[in-house]
Amino acid sequence: MKQLIAIALSGGIDSLVAAYLLKEQGHQVMGIHFITGYEPAAAVNQNNSSVFLSPDKALSSNKKKKARHTISHITDQLGINAEIIDCSAEFRKNVVDYFIRTYRAGRTPNPCLVCNPSIKFGTVLALARKLGASALATGHYARTTKDPEGRFHLLKGVDQAKDQSYFLAFMTPAQLARAYFPLGDMAKSEVQKLAQEKGLNPLTKNQSQDICFIKDQTYAEFLARQPGFEAKPGIIEDINGNILGEHNGLHLFTIGQRRGINCPAGEPYYVVRIDVKQNRLVVGFKKDLLSSECRVVNINWINQAPASSITVYTRVRYRSKAIRSTLFPIDGSTAMVRFQHPQFAVPPGQGGVFYQDNDEVLGGGWIEKR
Repeated sequence: MKQLIAIALSGGIDSLVAAYLLKEQGHQVMGIHFITGYEPAAAVNQNNSSVFLSPDKALSSNKKKKARHTISHITDQLGINAEIIDCSAEFRKNVVDYFIRTYRAGRTPNPCLVCNPSIKFGTVLALARKLGASALATGHYARTTKDPEGRFHLLKGVDQAKDQSYFLAFMTPAQLARAYFPLGDMAKSEVQKLAQEKGLNPLTKNQSQDICFIKDQTYAEFLARQPGFEAKPGIIEDINGNILGEHNGLHLFTIGQRRGINCPAGEPYYVVRIDVKQNRLVVGFKKDLLSSECRVVNINWINQAPASSITVYTRVRYRSKAIRSTLFPIDGSTAMVRFQHPQFAVPPGQGGVFYQDNDEVLGGGWIEKR
């Protein structure tokens, strides 16, 4: 009999089809539906303690009943059982607080890069292991391979338009060894077709949002509602120090942003720098945002860190193309990356993810300010 694999069930089509494929492959499958505390259905205890207590203790019986009723739409179709666990405390601490803290520092956060290693393949995987599962599967469009030496490698999903390997770049080899990505060899269109053919109906029809915990509001509105947050108006100036106007709070802007500056000029202004210390928004023209290199820190190397300069393909944000670059190691977790062609609006705070042959993820770290 094949091993027991846990599948993180969100209610969407990707995790639903991933679970179906695992069953078709003969695996024993159990579902895990984890609650972040930011679901639209109020089935969450915001002040709950760690999920490691056990699924039964992590949720009150009433809240667990509501959550189970929600996810039963998925488990009934698959013929599997599912555990409902409350990750709200860990999610708030590791993901949401990181998001708020990064914005306040004038950088652009990427919560998914933090959530995958700390929540899905941290908290959820650990609990899955306690429940007897040997691995955790998700609906990510990515692939893993194991080489003859027993090392695990992370590869892009075959569907280039849906590839999500970027978001998994901070995972450790130990986490990859326990990860299953059943959709890695499929295109999104194939997943949708299979679901239709097999009569699999997801709970949610819409595509997942960029930031799962921000719904029906802008990032700025979300930040403004956080305890202790205070919007501080300040000056807008160009790269030469000329004062152009005033802003209503630096949380309204990110590097490369064009909208909302409201300073007339012969050509559009873009955000070039966010000076939190002096509460200044520095703007310039498009040419002022071109960067030939960037520094990346706290790099997670999935396997061995390079000892000397290497050619890589670097992605500086999820929706950007991976650019041929030369990576110059400074130490084991820091590197300078020189792009083959200057890049527009390289955002401090985002993940710089490195690919070998534009396919295998070597690792990733955080982009620093220019």
